[in-house]
Amino acid sequence: MTSPPEAAVRTVDLHKTYSSSRGDVSAVQGIDLEVTRGEFFGLLGPNGAGKSTTIGMLTTLVVPTSGEAYVCGLDVATQPVGVKRRIGMVSQNNTLDNDLTAFENLEFRGRYFGMGARDARRRADELLEMFNLTDRRKGNPFELSGGQAKRLMICRALVHHPEVLFLDEPTAGLDPQTRVNLWSVLRELQAQGQTTLLTTHYMEEAEALCERVAVIDHGKVLASDTVEALKSSAGADTVITVTYDGVPPAQSIDTLRARHDVSKVEVSDGQVRVFAHEPDGLLGELVTVGATAGVGITDATQLRPSLETVFLTLTGREYRE
Repeated sequence: MTSPPEAAVRTVDLHKTYSSSRGDVSAVQGIDLEVTRGEFFGLLGPNGAGKSTTIGMLTTLVVPTSGEAYVCGLDVATQPVGVKRRIGMVSQNNTLDNDLTAFENLEFRGRYFGMGARDARRRADELLEMFNLTDRRKGNPFELSGGQAKRLMICRALVHHPEVLFLDEPTAGLDPQTRVNLWSVLRELQAQGQTTLLTTHYMEEAEALCERVAVIDHGKVLASDTVEALKSSAGADTVITVTYDGVPPAQSIDTLRARHDVSKVEVSDGQVRVFAHEPDGLLGELVTVGATAGVGITDATQLRPSLETVFLTLTGREYRE
């Protein structure tokens, strides 16, 4: 079986199981994905959901246990060299060579992929200018800020004009201003037609960048569609969370559960989380519940439909850090 020509990335029932002294651990459990050429696609989910393992298999760093995976029409299991020639990868960790300057990191990568010396130097300068790193040309990576180092890693991944760019949690650990600036760079690449597959647990990052996303947890795809379609889906409720300094009365909670506009109510250690299609008035009602029971409120939040509320509705819990 081969991947259709329009698919830059495709997986079919992809699995990865790790063996340990405590038994087998299933990191990826039957993921089906398809990313079209020129698309900016996001794999979303909490830490430990299986995102990085999936990326590892697609970039030939992790051997699949079963299933199929194709990148640019090539089987990652049987044609790994061909896949590596067609992809660029930016990992979570800084993998720049600290013994080389910023320019040399890019020049040597170009030579590694078969460029002549002149073309490799030209491409290095082109990317340094594109990513606003020209003034750091002669600097070593350890002299760069976190944002500058991440931009240089993306430059290095792009040296050989990859057909697919993989970004594994590219803004993890960056401050908000640096993160937004990096988003701007990634949008420019998208406008140029670069196919990109991003993993992230920042929902606002996916909303800012991705055309389509797949929400995964425990190695399974929970939902996959365009960002707007997921946000407007029936599962994208408003989530109202109220934390009491005591135990709210069970009868009042049961009354909330019976409402036609409430999908579900979760109660845990004095915290009540309500998933509602029509949230108007619910927060006030939860305040009244507490006042009637003689318990105060220590915290209250209301999240309107977003990718975050889609995820919370699907999983029924907060993100794991």
